[in-house]
Amino acid sequence: MLAHWIWLAHRPGLNDRAKVALMRHFPDPEDVFFADSGAFDRIEGLSEEARESLKDKNLVPAEEILEACGRERLHVLTYRDAAYPARLKNIADPPMVLYYKGQLPDFDALPVIAVVGTRKASAYGMTTAKRLGYQIGRCGGIVVSGMAYGIDGMAMSGALTAGQTTVGVLGCGADIVYPLSNRALFRDVEQYGCIMSEFPPGTQPTKWSFPKRNRIISGLSNGVLVVEAPEKSGALITARLAAEQGRDVFVVPGNIDQPSFVGSNRLLRDGAIMVSSGWDILSEYEALYPDKIRKDDRPLRQSAYPDEVDKAAQEAEKPLPKVAQKPRQLGKKQNLKKDLDKKVIDKEHPEPYSDINDILQSLSGDERSVAAALKDGERLVDDVIAETGLTTGKLLAALTMLELKGILRRLPGKRITLK
Repeated sequence: MLAHWIWLAHRPGLNDRAKVALMRHFPDPEDVFFADSGAFDRIEGLSEEARESLKDKNLVPAEEILEACGRERLHVLTYRDAAYPARLKNIADPPMVLYYKGQLPDFDALPVIAVVGTRKASAYGMTTAKRLGYQIGRCGGIVVSGMAYGIDGMAMSGALTAGQTTVGVLGCGADIVYPLSNRALFRDVEQYGCIMSEFPPGTQPTKWSFPKRNRIISGLSNGVLVVEAPEKSGALITARLAAEQGRDVFVVPGNIDQPSFVGSNRLLRDGAIMVSSGWDILSEYEALYPDKIRKDDRPLRQSAYPDEVDKAAQEAEKPLPKVAQKPRQLGKKQNLKKDLDKKVIDKEHPEPYSDINDILQSLSGDERSVAAALKDGERLVDDVIAETGLTTGKLLAALTMLELKGILRRLPGKRITLK
C-alpha cells in the first residue's frame, strides 16, 4: 500500500490538485493504480498527459524510494494518515506524501509559526530572528522554516535554544544537508525536532523546488512571520501563499533605508501585522490554545551559532543600526519631547477619547471609518469589517497605519481598541 502512495505522489504530468481530486473519488491510491482509463472520466481537470501517466503501472521506482527511506532512516507520512496535519490537508495542493526524520510534532495541538526571510540577512535581522524564534518557543509555539542560511536557520536555532521542537521543510530530499554550512543545525533539528520534505531521498535542490516547498511551510502554520526580506525574495512568496491560504502574516519593521527590508516593509503597508516579540504573535492564538501557550518574552541570553551573526555582519551592504528601527524617525533628537507633547495620544496621562472627532481630521478615509467604529471601546476585527464595509486588505492596511500613528492597539483574540 505504501508503494502505491509513493507511485501516486510522484506521477509525472499530474499536479497536486489533480492528486487531491483522485483521492476524493477513490478510496486509496491502490484503487487508482488498478483503475482502468474509463474510471478517470468523471475526474474534472484531468489532462491527457495525466491520464497517460496513470497508465504506467510500474511500482519499481516507488519500491526503490522505500528502500532508500530505510537506508536513510526516513519515515513516510501519507495524506490519509491520522498524523497528517489538518491545516496542510486543507490547502488546495497538499503533498500526497511527506518524508521525514526526527520527531513528528502534533501540528494541530499547538500554534505553528513559520519564520522566513532572506539568506543575506543583516546582523539586526539575524539576531532578531533568533530572539523571536526563542520567544515563540518559550511561549509554547512551534517554529517552522526552510533551514536556509540566514533568517531561517537563526529562527530555528533560537527555538532549539528555548527547548522547543522546530521543523525544517526542505526543497530537496530530507536526507540532504543543504546548505552544507548548516550541518550543525541539521544535526540538532534531526535530534530534537523534525526535518521533512515532499521530495524523495537523494533529490538534489533545484531552483524550482524551493518555491514549491514554500506552500508546505505556510500550509503547516497558523501564521507566517517575515523578519527581513528584500524586494525580490522567496520569503515574499511564502507570505503571499499564506495570505491565499487564509493564514496571518506578521512582519518585523526594518530600516527603511536598507534594501534588504524593502519587501518586508511593503508587507506592512499592505496590511500585515507588525510585531516586535514572540508574544505579539502567539497572543493572536490565545483563544485557540488557552492551555498551551503562555506569555514569556524573556531575552535570549545564549547563542548556539554565534559565528552566523558575525558572518551576516560582514555581508551587510550598509552600516547597521544598533537598535531595531522604528517605523517613524524624528529628524532632531532635541525635538522629541516637544513633538510627543503635541500628540494627545502620547502624553503620559492621556485623557480618554470622549470625542473621537478630535483625531479624525488627520486620518485617511479608511482610517477614519475604523477609528469611528472603535469610539465605544474594543471590538472584534470581523465586527469592524462588517460595520465599515471595508475589504479585509483595506482594513488591515488601515489598522497598520493607525497602529504606527499610536492611535490603535491590538489585543489578544483578534480584538482592537483605541489607545
